[in-house]
Amino acid sequence: MPTGVHIRNVRAQLFDAAERVLLRAGPSALTSRAVTTEAGCAKGVLHRHFADFDEFLADFVLDRAGRLAPQAAALRESAGTRTVPDNVTDALTALFGSTAVAIIPLITFRDELRAQLRRTWPAGVPVLTEGTEMLASYLAAERELGRVAADADVDTLAPTLIGAAHLLYADRRDAPPETTAVRKVVTTVLAGVTTQSPPEPT
Repeated sequence: MPTGVHIRNVRAQLFDAAERVLLRAGPSALTSRAVTTEAGCAKGVLHRHFADFDEFLADFVLDRAGRLAPQAAALRESAGTRTVPDNVTDALTALFGSTAVAIIPLITFRDELRAQLRRTWPAGVPVLTEGTEMLASYLAAERELGRVAADADVDTLAPTLIGAAHLLYADRRDAPPETTAVRKVVTTVLAGVTTQSPPEPT
């Protein structure tokens, strides 16, 4: 695409292109040229919107982390329905079936990206931090409903679930883990904490 041609929603197009490159070829293949080629635009387009490539990547990571907000709201609204392990299993499967798994090695791979993120994200790894907050909020809602034990430490359970699920998904070259494997982790972590039986069929 010629440099002078206007692109609508250029940030969104570049972010989507970066995601495709990242998922297809990994963090080492994610360069400004790879992104603009994937997006079908001139390389200068990216640099007109971002100071440098690490600023672009930081905004890309934060954009993907921000996309968890609707999922978090839906999960919290599901409190009181189905079973707690089923809801948590579905949430973790959706989280780690997204770009989250690929973003983690990207942040690890690039020192400058981590430094850029620290300016606006003081601790933790974006996406994983959001996922942890999502689960903690949901478990707190279930605790209020009495389906999670009143003394359950949801702020410890949530990162435990995220960490255990991440180990299942990380560095896999074949298919993602079966849902049954994720659910086994969830039920193990939540053993003795959930207080409700599965709902009766209607």
